Amino acid sequence: MLKTIAAAGLAGLLALAAVPAHAADKLTVLLDWYVNPDHAPLIVAKEKGYFDAAGLDVTLVPPADPSAPPRLVAAGQAEVAVSYQPNLYLSVKEGLPLVRFGTLVSTPLTALVALKDGPVKSIADLKGKTVGYSVAGLEDALLGTMLADAGLKPEDVTMVNVNFALSPALVAGKVDAVIGAYRNFELTQIKLEGREGVAFFPEEHGVPVFDELIYVTRKDLIADPRLKRFLGAVENATIFILNHPDEAWQVFVKANPNLDDELNRTAWRDTLRRFAHAPAALDAGRYDRFGAFMKQHGLIDKVEPVEAYAPALP
Repeated sequence: MLKTIAAAGLAGLLALAAVPAHAADKLTVLLDWYVNPDHAPLIVAKEKGYFDAAGLDVTLVPPADPSAPPRLVAAGQAEVAVSYQPNLYLSVKEGLPLVRFGTLVSTPLTALVALKDGPVKSIADLKGKTVGYSVAGLEDALLGTMLADAGLKPEDVTMVNVNFALSPALVAGKVDAVIGAYRNFELTQIKLEGREGVAFFPEEHGVPVFDELIYVTRKDLIADPRLKRFLGAVENATIFILNHPDEAWQVFVKANPNLDDELNRTAWRDTLRRFAHAPAALDAGRYDRFGAFMKQHGLIDKVEPVEAYAPALP
């Protein structure tokens, strides 16, 4: 009897061995920019095997053109893009079939930055000064709201397009302040140039709080089970980063050795607390409020229901 059971067990094991393991489901994620500490949960999830454990074969792709990822996802060239909450409203306005299904960085990172030893000690000091910017539209709305909070009008400042050279333009004295600088990067860049920067935060000067970085996908993929597994793996990676920041940093730079410098080490520390601890969680009121802000500034024609921007995962 025991021999019969043993033989049956051995036959079962052999049968299992003959069945090939299920291939992991592929998922392509387009980043918003070149790899940097903002993407730590994604890098750690990949390097630590959290994606593998979720049955996912995830490819992370930095974009050649930072404006392209949402459009490429809308066109079916990838399943997921890292994007920005404010940009999602503009995508919906354009008719792109995109929705948010998760959050990467749950606080604003953008800021108005000036030099500490310069003439701008408060937002009110911007009257008659120059402000550098990179992208018109949203940055105009952010700055306009911050100026109004200080009793100024947009015409009280002169806007100068410095492309994406925000810190160099400020340090070189080409402008008195810059809008759109990332508080977790530009302040350190300025310090490395031997100067000190001071940041004014939009959310403290009349701008509704928003998610800086979000995950977007096509509407017709919102029920795709890969998305829930993706967010689960990202959440596990985020908790690991929060619990073991030094070990997680080593994982990050092992995968990206060219980022092992003072700028990125400081950005790592400055960014950790801003990652969404529960990437799948949605604050519907936040999306309503920022949609109203976008409409108020003429960036969108109407505020769609939250479900149009961020439907719940089934």
